[in-house]
Amino acid sequence: MEAAAAANDMSEPQHNDKPKPHKCTVCDKRFTTKGQLSLHMQKHAEQNSYSCPHCEKCYNNCKSLSMHMNIHSGKHKCSECGKCFRQSLHLTEHRRIHSGEKPFECPVCGKRFSRASHLTRHSRIHSGEKPYKCHVCHKAFSESNNLTSHTIVHGNRRPYYCPYCGKLFKSTAHLKNHSYVHTGAKLFSCRHCSESFRCRDTLKSHLLKSHNEGTWFTCHICQKNFSHKGHLKLHIQRHEGVTPYVCDEYSKCFLTAHELRKHQVVHSDVKKFCCGFCGKDFKRPQEVKQHVRRCPDVVEFYDML
Repeated sequence: MEAAAAANDMSEPQHNDKPKPHKCTVCDKRFTTKGQLSLHMQKHAEQNSYSCPHCEKCYNNCKSLSMHMNIHSGKHKCSECGKCFRQSLHLTEHRRIHSGEKPFECPVCGKRFSRASHLTRHSRIHSGEKPYKCHVCHKAFSESNNLTSHTIVHGNRRPYYCPYCGKLFKSTAHLKNHSYVHTGAKLFSCRHCSESFRCRDTLKSHLLKSHNEGTWFTCHICQKNFSHKGHLKLHIQRHEGVTPYVCDEYSKCFLTAHELRKHQVVHSDVKKFCCGFCGKDFKRPQEVKQHVRRCPDVVEFYDML
């Protein structure tokens, strides 16, 4: 429950583009005014100060604890399955699982839902509304949980560990894609030929380029074609001069976090890439490739063959 509350807190709809210079030092959320930041900080100060005497759960305020206690008292209990709820509204919604009742109907396509919130979320398919906006890159989402997942991209936390090489990742999806490098698994097969691919996106590009299956995404400015909508969006942002990622050293700006990370190698003394023949270290993989072409140890190795 606490995690859900935190997710909702950081995923509030952003309906305007006002600057948000005031940053929370606990969760990195940004605010337009100092007053908004001050109210937000109180939530962190009061966090988990109200504990349930029956279980280990803690709450920010007395009201939340009181509603939680209804679960232990059985005040809002389902007569069908015995499950207990904090509020009568939650029990009413739950009972529709047993009855099959779906009182909320979409006026566009007629699809019905058991909860008003499900109808609201569904209606965005027809309207195209995306009320949840990332305060870093301004990317918009139709659902708050999608925004919450997206914000991981901008943070420094990499909690997911590769058991093969120890590399860290920000999400399970990134770790899963990386693991194919070690396992060699190519799960996505082309229906027209014998080619297989590690990623769905690579298969999509193959189908479009080799078999003319799919739709190209064309830039309205320069008419350049792209196999993925996301690639086109980034391309258009380059035309528009959008550069949300800033280097702390030189204040140089970049369009993507990947481009910023590649640039930051300039400021680092770490050399992660090594020539397998002479052992010389390099900052970038392309530097290794250039070096190998003229490395004397490589020449000597092939002369011995």
